[in-house]
Amino acid sequence: MTKSAWPGSHQPLGATWDEESTNFAVFAPEATSVELCLFDEVDGADVETRWRLTEKTLGIWHGALPGLAPGQRYGFRADGPWEPTRGRMFNPAKLLLDPYARAVSGTVVPDGPIYGYPRPASRDLDDVRAAQRGPRSDVDSAPYVPRSVVVHDDFDWGDDEQVRPRHRWTDTIVYEMHVKGFTALHEEVPEAIRGTYAGLTTNAAVHYLKDLGVTTVELLPVHQFVSEPDLAESGLTNYWGYNSIGYFAPHNGYSSAGDRGEQVREFKAMVKALHQAGLEVILDVVYNHTAEGSPLGPVLSFRGLDDIGYYKHVDWVNDGGTYFDVTGCGNTVDAAYPPALRLILDSLRYWVTEMHVDGFRFDLTPALTRTGHRVDLSGHFITTIGQDPVLRHVKLIAEPWDASMDGYQVGRFPPPWCEWNDKYRDTLRDFWRLRSGGIRDVASRLSGSSDLYADDGRSPYASVNFVTAHDGFTLRDLVSYDHKHNEANGEHNRDGTDNNRSWNCGVEGDTDDPVVTALRHKQAANLLATLLLSAGVPMITAGDERGRTQRGNNNAYGQDNETSWLDWRPDDAWLDLYDVAKTALRLRREHPALRQRHFLEGRPTRRGGPKDLAWVHPEGREMTEADWYDERLHTLGMFVSGQPLRAPGPHGEEQHDSSFLMWFHAHSEPGKAKLPANQWVVAGEVVLSTDSGHPLGEVLSAGEVIDIEPRSLIVLRQV
Repeated sequence: MTKSAWPGSHQPLGATWDEESTNFAVFAPEATSVELCLFDEVDGADVETRWRLTEKTLGIWHGALPGLAPGQRYGFRADGPWEPTRGRMFNPAKLLLDPYARAVSGTVVPDGPIYGYPRPASRDLDDVRAAQRGPRSDVDSAPYVPRSVVVHDDFDWGDDEQVRPRHRWTDTIVYEMHVKGFTALHEEVPEAIRGTYAGLTTNAAVHYLKDLGVTTVELLPVHQFVSEPDLAESGLTNYWGYNSIGYFAPHNGYSSAGDRGEQVREFKAMVKALHQAGLEVILDVVYNHTAEGSPLGPVLSFRGLDDIGYYKHVDWVNDGGTYFDVTGCGNTVDAAYPPALRLILDSLRYWVTEMHVDGFRFDLTPALTRTGHRVDLSGHFITTIGQDPVLRHVKLIAEPWDASMDGYQVGRFPPPWCEWNDKYRDTLRDFWRLRSGGIRDVASRLSGSSDLYADDGRSPYASVNFVTAHDGFTLRDLVSYDHKHNEANGEHNRDGTDNNRSWNCGVEGDTDDPVVTALRHKQAANLLATLLLSAGVPMITAGDERGRTQRGNNNAYGQDNETSWLDWRPDDAWLDLYDVAKTALRLRREHPALRQRHFLEGRPTRRGGPKDLAWVHPEGREMTEADWYDERLHTLGMFVSGQPLRAPGPHGEEQHDSSFLMWFHAHSEPGKAKLPANQWVVAGEVVLSTDSGHPLGEVLSAGEVIDIEPRSLIVLRQV
């Protein structure tokens, strides 16, 4: 029996609790009816009660019910046309998540009747397509899909607004990490909270991050997500989480306290604890596609409410059943559609204002910028965020490409956006493996990639530099494997990129050869130190600083196991890397010369002073135009002056710092380098080195010729 709800209000969207009643509002403009379904546990089984929403305002169905308590589970059922070829997939037999749900309980049972059509016995694509275009399935999906949860939270933030770190971009060090993977194997974290939001609040986790010297944790997706049905049926799960279905809900699988709203409080407690430690929290967000996949995928939420609106279609009139897919995941969210854009903006503001996060890294950002099918960086998505009084002040990082040919937009995003810089990644990988296309590109990447960002008035920090990320080889694997080894993914090693730009140092995979092992440690140290001392914002992939390995798997998205989790045991850790990272980060933190907000110009900052940046040939002279085209040159000196800095202090005062000379020698043979001899360079102390012949604390004189070991980096601080 279906009852009628009170009229309620069409604003705000989602479930809004107060002491009198709970208001429910859901956007489904073409639905002919919408039912609110409440679920209560009776004798261990779910009992469903349906309430008809009788009111519809501006495409929003709404109603209110008295007497509900926070923690109440619910969903929607929407009826309307079943016309898959025209993008209408209404089916009241399928329980739908509220797109604005603040919490989600349960998950998807992948082999259940979660599709809008009767699933054929054959998985042949033609059979599936024929079934999808036939009659709709009348089998109830409720026992096989998650429920939305009514949330009312009075979390005490205390003085969080006052202590929020708000690190300047120039001071930011990003640490890309996975909520579960970071503490799942950590013996100093209580077993009951390993792999959870609460696990990240422990002293073991927080102290490690602070001791390393990072400022900002970037969490892989924490929006509620589900595993793709085919992946789940194969026995794997979506570990990375790039398969979102709830843009307001913290993923319930990372909660130690429960999934009836407790995950919201636990997430907030994590953010508060990290802020207290001086650490920012930014989220990797996936608004470009949803977990519903292609038109042949499950009906979980958006598809059953407004498929033709939320998703981009190839041809809305003649072929609404075919999606325009530039994400490689089956669908693309139409962020130019006002209700979809509103949902994205409401979600972002919610995470900033209610959950106190400090910024976002947007997965496949160009997919969100498209007006129609064309990338438009002056379109609705970019413009509205740039004008939003909340969002324009948080950290915004674009992954500046999607899965299409025209989606590659590195260097083209407008201020205040920063970007993942894959040109930095590729150039530095090639340089240290002796495959460099030229020393010119290396110099540009070391100094902030002005060729990409200076022309539109952005600063070096617009470049988020990285040599590895969650997707691809870890740093240890980058120097241990020439080829991917993804057999465990169940795709016969066909998945994952073949363009790794890696070098195994002579042996593929694990080896006991001490010479090869030592070389691998050195190459990893070279890459990591270069990253942390380059102009721009460095991003470390969690575990790289201690030699985490995935045994050559460069696409471990489905490996929710020890392949992906951090191994905290010291026996196989590369702790020498940790020391290099910690030293480099300390130098960067203590010396503003190494994290300047202006592009260095290669000229003095004041009359009679040194150039702010000079490139030094191993002969001890400045590089000439011809030198930049010398393909045999694999050694480069970078002089950065701190006398004075180009940027003034907060009161306009002239700022001074130490000057630095960094030698990058990628050659496989020993080399020599002459320290410049002029009125600015007198003597230099070795403050970081991967060359055993030049230990920390050694002082070298101007004009001195030094021997450099093969594949070495030496950093001198002027004394």
